[in-house]
Amino acid sequence: MQPLEPLYPLLIDPIWLPATIIFVFGAAVGSFLNVVIHRVPNEQSIVFPNSACPKCSASIKPYDNIPVLSWLILGGKCRNCKAPISVRYPAVELLNALLWLGAFLIFGLNAFLPVALVFVTVTVVLVFIDAEHMILPNVITYPFLAFAIIVRIAFPLMAGNSFFPDTLAYPLTGLAGQHLVLVSLAGAALGALAGGGILWGIGEAWKRLRGVEAMGLGDVKMMLGYGALLGWRLAFLSIFIAAFAGAVAGIGLMLIKRDRNFQAQIPFGIFLGIGSIAALFFGETIVSWYLGQFAY
Repeated sequence: MQPLEPLYPLLIDPIWLPATIIFVFGAAVGSFLNVVIHRVPNEQSIVFPNSACPKCSASIKPYDNIPVLSWLILGGKCRNCKAPISVRYPAVELLNALLWLGAFLIFGLNAFLPVALVFVTVTVVLVFIDAEHMILPNVITYPFLAFAIIVRIAFPLMAGNSFFPDTLAYPLTGLAGQHLVLVSLAGAALGALAGGGILWGIGEAWKRLRGVEAMGLGDVKMMLGYGALLGWRLAFLSIFIAAFAGAVAGIGLMLIKRDRNFQAQIPFGIFLGIGSIAALFFGETIVSWYLGQFAY
């Protein structure tokens, strides 16, 4: 993605003020994400009832629900029953806050920033759900695909130009002269095919060759939405980074377990999340550098 010019440059001087606000709000949203991560896989409402200790069912008071700080103050234990509180809770809050801050520092205070914030927030939820339950729920992946398509329609209309860099690259250059929304939607379709289609193809080929499932449909659905938003080049990059990171993690587990026939399933959604955020933040820079290696 290419950053837009900041809409309100005065607000980012000094930069620490909006950066602090973004960080704090990111941590607060991270607190809510813990509810989503816990309840969505169990098909529970994310609104009711109020958050409570899973051990003693005591309601969590507002002053015990301050992101990160409350967990530290309580020593990682429930105030009522002293049962340990998973470190996942402050980790999600801190990670989301850092990713929000990173998105702000990279994209600036502009119209694309909310899109980037939604992207990283959804990714945090999917990564932690996949890590714990090895599923990527449709209730999250399908709405994100719809969100990606809406963004692909809205930005050409708002900006009046080809905002997404993939629309200026092959093969979409063949649509030069067509309506910008049509070109952008073609980029979304190509990106979804590159993201979800390739994963589906790899999984289907592996299943036919080895007779075992190699790729869950949740991964495919996740990358349909991510590819639609990022475009085909960054979708490829996301999968490449994910595959590399997954291979490193798999080799590490094999060495730790000393098992050369390591057959344990690794939730690939974790690595797709890592690769997709890397592509969102740095993808265009990486692609430009790579293509520059072939320039004469």
